Parts: sequence; structure tokens; C-alpha cells
Amino acid sequence: MNAAGLRERALEAAARVFDPEIPVLTIGDLGVLRDVRVVGDTVEIDITPTYSGCPAMRVIELDLDTALRAAGIAKFRISTVLSPAWTTDWLSPEGRRKLAEFGIAPPAGQTSRRALFASESVRCPRCGSAETERLAEFGSTACKALYRCRSCAEPFDYFKCH
Repeated sequence: MNAAGLRERALEAAARVFDPEIPVLTIGDLGVLRDVRVVGDTVEIDITPTYSGCPAMRVIELDLDTALRAAGIAKFRISTVLSPAWTTDWLSPEGRRKLAEFGIAPPAGQTSRRALFASESVRCPRCGSAETERLAEFGSTACKALYRCRSCAEPFDYFKCH
């Protein structure tokens, strides 16, 4: 198989790996899958954690290993790349839609340094109201904050901008 065909097969297999903490999103949806290339006869895959020290990265590596082997790819290298740091800007439109349908408010717009210090307007993924309040800086995982909707009174996670 030529390098282009091998890359395409590896990319398809890798892009189908799901995030273990948000099982409706693939690592492709999240933007965690940064690059797939073929060097010689080896597939090289770069992944970037949503947070440094993210506990899901080891599971993602194991799942990538399984997916690549199932696709008939035996020679590969998976590298964790920390720079540039992951940003919610890398979430795909499909990933944002899936988050909302799953009940997690997707991050609004592009991130900036200002987003670190300004209060964000977060819409409830259930009823769409902007009348929400942050209950805790961390939700079910470090990359999410816990919010409550003042309109429908439901709690929900918000995928934090960074």
C-alpha cells in the first residue's frame, strides 16, 4: 500500500476513537487528534490533551493502538504534543452539536486571554436560556464547569473555554 493510502486508513481508524470522558465525541471531533502522517513505513500520530495531565490520554492511546491494529496497521508511533496547547477553538462544529445534544453546553465562540478573566454567558443546553449560574469551577471532569439553569432549574456541565 502506498503512503497516501496508509495515511488515509490510519486517519479513518484514529478519527473514530471516542473520548473516554465524553463518549459522544471522537478525538477528531475534539481536535485532540492533531496529525497523522506516514514516515517510511511507519504511521506517526500526534495527539494533544485538552489539559496537561489529562487522565484520559492514556486510555486514548490504548484505544488508538487497538483501532490501528484492527485496521491492519502494525507499525505506528503515537506522540503527545503539548505545544501549541489545545484550545476549544479546535472543537469541530459537529463536536459542538454533539456536546449540546448530550446535555453539555459547548464553549461559545473563540477563546482569548480575556475569556480567562471575564464572566461567560453560558446557554442552557436543555432549554436554551442564558439565565444560568456557575455552581463550581469543575464539573464531572477538569475540562468542564458545573452550571445550573435559572429558568428550568436543571444542572449541566459546560465545556470550558481555554
